[in-house]
Amino acid sequence: MTHEKPSEETPRTAADWDERYGTTVLWSGDPNGSLLAVVPELTPGTVLDVGCGEGADAVWLAGHGWTVTALDVSRVAVERGRARAEAAGVAVTWAVAGFGERALGQFDLVSAQYPAIPRHHGTRVEEDFAAAVAPGGRLLFVHHEMDEVPPAAAAQDYVMPQHMVDHLRAAGWEIERDEIRERHVSGGAGHGHTRDRVVLARTP
Repeated sequence: MTHEKPSEETPRTAADWDERYGTTVLWSGDPNGSLLAVVPELTPGTVLDVGCGEGADAVWLAGHGWTVTALDVSRVAVERGRARAEAAGVAVTWAVAGFGERALGQFDLVSAQYPAIPRHHGTRVEEDFAAAVAPGGRLLFVHHEMDEVPPAAAAQDYVMPQHMVDHLRAAGWEIERDEIRERHVSGGAGHGHTRDRVVLARTP
């Protein structure tokens, strides 16, 4: 997970992310607001939390009836998430890998909150997201509004909501939500951002 503005400073490798997490808690510790706004409307099932960070979303989902697989490239982040889940008494399956590096199956919901996923090979990442969603399932993709990130970096280097909307609409998915949502976070590394673009899409 990242709340950073995509830029040259955004970590690229697992080692970079481990260093970024360092020895102190990086994020606010609260589940993301867009997740809380959207997911209670859905029937719990299986969910993949992409870029799970320190596990706040994964733990919340597990505590609300979801069967959770949480994925992050940083081993440091995953270990913090695992400890958080154990303290909360909820079951989460944890995986240390970059998105698309490991076959994890299909899920009723794939949640990607502020992912920092480089767009190296055309639409490959968009295709990986679509493939991870089970028939009849949904993708929840959230990132900061485009005017809060450098346009060149956002458009050329990282997968952003517009990439997902264009790809999924062309593939016949139903775009159930595509909206700007106010964001209020008082602490953690991403507290300076004030607006999110929230995309919720359902398979044909």
